[in-house]
Amino acid sequence: MNAAFQTPESGDTAGNNGSAPALKLLIAAPRGFCAGVDRAIEIVERSIERYGAPVYVRHEIVHNKYVVNSLKAQGAIFVEELDEVPDDAPVVFSAHGVPKSVPAEAERRKMIYVDATCPLVSKVHRQAERQIEKGQHIIFVGHDGHPEVIGTMGQVEPGQMTLVETVDDVATLQVPDEASLSYLTQTTLSVDDTADIIAALQQRFPQIQGPKAEDICYATSNRQAAVKQIAPASDLVLVIGAPNSSNSLRLVEVAQRLGTDAKLIQRADEIEPEWLEAVGTLGLTAGASAPEKLVREVVDRISQWRTVEEETISAATEKMVFKLPRQLTE
Repeated sequence: MNAAFQTPESGDTAGNNGSAPALKLLIAAPRGFCAGVDRAIEIVERSIERYGAPVYVRHEIVHNKYVVNSLKAQGAIFVEELDEVPDDAPVVFSAHGVPKSVPAEAERRKMIYVDATCPLVSKVHRQAERQIEKGQHIIFVGHDGHPEVIGTMGQVEPGQMTLVETVDDVATLQVPDEASLSYLTQTTLSVDDTADIIAALQQRFPQIQGPKAEDICYATSNRQAAVKQIAPASDLVLVIGAPNSSNSLRLVEVAQRLGTDAKLIQRADEIEPEWLEAVGTLGLTAGASAPEKLVREVVDRISQWRTVEEETISAATEKMVFKLPRQLTE
């Protein structure tokens, strides 16, 4: 994990409020930064070291204000489009991926650019290219307007890929040739929702072809699995993440579908004391773009009101590490 966003783990108990009953805190594992986010942040930091500030970043490098503001303080400037970047300034593309037109424009302008696209997103891009080469039309399962969706659909020509968001969308799909269909998915979707959509696609289009392995990334799947373990035993689940973070929003939905109240927060100061009045057991997790420092910040705030008894509930162990781009390591 990126050292700038870590804090040491606290002990099993915290707080000194003896008047209120102790609060059982179930902390999900894995949580927080995934390998793709760690890599993207390090790419920005190393780019600043190599090229000097400022380094421009197209779109939020990851969907987390704390991370973005920390990188701004080091010399990163965040923009939405390349036309906001001077030709002679280095620019980093976000972890969500970009349409092919973006690096093409950067090359036309002879810009220095570093691609921080998560390798698991890049894998989906390459799959899209291969499916188009086979003459297939692609059904892409994702959320309209999300940067990853824009980037993936931008890997192919207009009209070669159709977006579906729900099972209901499948029923109204119009495709050019049912015999030449394939599907791909956004990497940060609900595992359960996506399974339902794929089942609907396979029922309507029996010949449709899918990827050899599912596109939902290991980190998304693992974090959802961990929430499924803590939510049934919790009275409330708090998810640390940004409102525009797809994987964080999915964690809230997973808890809610299990019948547990869940709230998305960005920082500890959003927590209201009355949220905990009837809570004996609190679940806590963080989306893949949220640093561990924010988790400890939440524990510290809760400890101001209640004596906290922490327990970590683990659904998986993650050891994934992605290589940095060669231009930053040579």
